[in-house]
Amino acid sequence: MQTPAFAQEDKALDLDQLLKQLEQGQIQQSKQNKEREKEFVAKAGEQDRMLKEAMSRRDQELKNSEKLETQFEENEFKLADLNEAMNRRLGSLKELFGVLQQVAGDTKGKFQNSVISAQIPGRAEFLDELAQKMGSSSKLASINEIERVWFEMQREMTESGKITRFKTDVVEANGNKVNKEAIRVGSFALVADGKYLEYLLDSQNVAELVRQPAQRYLDTVNALENSHGELVEFGLDPTGGSILRLKVQEPSYQERVEQGGTVGYIILVVGAIGLLLALERLVSLTLIRNKVNRQLKNETASNDNPLGRVIKVKSEFPHADTETLELKLTEAILGEVPKLGRNLTVIKIISVVAPLMGLLGTVTGMIRVFQDITLYGTGDPKIMAGGISTALVTTVLGLVVAIPTTLLYAMLNTRSKNIVFILQEQASGIIAERAEKAEQATQA
Repeated sequence: MQTPAFAQEDKALDLDQLLKQLEQGQIQQSKQNKEREKEFVAKAGEQDRMLKEAMSRRDQELKNSEKLETQFEENEFKLADLNEAMNRRLGSLKELFGVLQQVAGDTKGKFQNSVISAQIPGRAEFLDELAQKMGSSSKLASINEIERVWFEMQREMTESGKITRFKTDVVEANGNKVNKEAIRVGSFALVADGKYLEYLLDSQNVAELVRQPAQRYLDTVNALENSHGELVEFGLDPTGGSILRLKVQEPSYQERVEQGGTVGYIILVVGAIGLLLALERLVSLTLIRNKVNRQLKNETASNDNPLGRVIKVKSEFPHADTETLELKLTEAILGEVPKLGRNLTVIKIISVVAPLMGLLGTVTGMIRVFQDITLYGTGDPKIMAGGISTALVTTVLGLVVAIPTTLLYAMLNTRSKNIVFILQEQASGIIAERAEKAEQATQA
C-alpha cells in the first residue's frame, strides 16, 4: 500500500508529461500553419497570373468580335448587292423558276395518288427534291431537271391512255405478299386475279381491296384479264378511286338483311310463307279454272271440277221442284266456296301484319339509338348507325313483303270470285230450265 507521499509524487509526474505534450502539439501546429501560409501565398500569385491571362484573352476576343461584326456587316452589303445583281440577271427566269416550283409540287401530289406510280416508282421523290431546291434562293434548276419535269408530265399523260400488264408484288387480303401479273387501265384502275387493287401511298405497295365491289364489277375484271385485244366492258373509276371506295362500302343484300336483326328475319320467314301459299293458290286456281272452262264446253258433268259437281245436283234430283233444286244448288256452291278461297285469308293477314312487324323493328331500332345516345352522346355517328340501320331495314323488309302479298291476294281473290260467279251463273241457268219445264208441264 502506497503512502500519501508517493501518491502526490506520481500525480506531479503525470502533469509534467501532459504539459510537455501540449507544448509539442503547439510547436507542430505552428509549423503546419506556416507551411499553409507559404502555400497560400504561392497560390495567390498563381491566381493573379491566371487572372491577368484571362483578362488579356478577353480583350483579344473583344477585338476579334468587333472585327467579325464589321466583316459581317460588309458581307451583308455584298450579299445584298450580289442578290440584286442575280435578280437583275435572272429577269423573267425568276418567274419561270417560281412556276416550275409550283408545277413540281402539284405534279408530285398527282403522282403520289396515281396508280401509274405502282409501275413507275420514284417519280414523286425527284419532284419533291426539285421543289425544295427551287424554294432555296441560292439554287437554280438545270436544263436537265426542267426537261425531266416536262418528260414526267408527258409520260403521265401517255401512260394514262394505255392498258399495261406488268409484274409487281401484291399484298393480299390475308397479309401475304405475292408477285403477280397486274393490269393497269390507264391511271384509273389496277386489277389482278379478278380483283381490284389499290396503290398505298404510305408504304408504296400494291394491295388487294379488303372488300371488293359488287360481283358485276368483278365480272368485268375477269373479262379484261381474259381478253386478247378485243373490246370488253370494264368498270373503271374516273375519279381515281373515290367512287370505287364508295361502291366498296355499299352493303350487299345479305348484309342489309342482317342489319334488320331478329325482326327482319321473322318478316322474311312470314313473307316466304305467304309467297308459298300464294303460289300454291295461283297454281290451284289456274288448274281449276281450266277444268271449269272445259266443263262449260262439255255437256257431261265431271266430278273433277266444281262446276261439274254443281251440275250433277240436277241429275241427282230430277223430280225436285224449283225451290228445292235452288236450295240444293246453293248448298253445293257453298260447299265449293271454302275450297276456292282456301288460305286467301292467311295471305291477306300476312300482307297486313308484315308492315306492322316492320314498324316494330323501326321502334326497336330507335329505342337502341336513344340508348346509345344516353350512354355515349352524339359525338360519334357510327355508334348510332346500328340502331338506325335496324329501324330502316325492317321497315323496308315489311313493305317488300306487304306489297307483293297484297297484290297476290287481290289477284287470287278475283280469280276465286270469278269461278264462284260462273258456278252461280250456271246454277241460275239450271233453275231457270227446271222452272220452264215445270211451267210447260202445268200448261199441258
